[in-house]
Amino acid sequence: MHSFSFYLPPFPQGWLHYLLGGMIMGLGVAILYVLTGRIGGMSSVFSSTWSYLVQTPFFQQTKFTSTRVWRLVYALGLIVGAFLWMLFFHDGQALGTQIPWWKLLVGGMFVGYGARLGGGCTSGHGICGLAWLQPASLAAVVTFMVTAMITANLFNR
Repeated sequence: MHSFSFYLPPFPQGWLHYLLGGMIMGLGVAILYVLTGRIGGMSSVFSSTWSYLVQTPFFQQTKFTSTRVWRLVYALGLIVGAFLWMLFFHDGQALGTQIPWWKLLVGGMFVGYGARLGGGCTSGHGICGLAWLQPASLAAVVTFMVTAMITANLFNR
């Protein structure tokens, strides 16, 4: 019979880099809001970017078409930031994963669906919504985290 343990170390590779990353993200969205009044969540970036390609009424809403330029620049900043991190803090070596591409694709589809269902993504709810003390964001973040913990534990067995 297989031993079934519910305890897995929460941070098997340490916690400091998570804290530093969270502080940098929080600072970034705070600067975005203070300087522009805009909320930096990534699910809106996804939808507004699709508005360039898909002409259906959902993607052609003014809230997507009128904000797509700054949101695309915002997303580009994430890519550039990751590249700079790789160059200056990781000896120019790209990080990778051993997870097969199809699992990443399926997981991404579930995350995208969940973000639309939850009215936003973890960055929107977790960083911006919690900073504004929004009860709906707290409920969303708790749901995201519990689901992630259960899924991670199920797939690590």
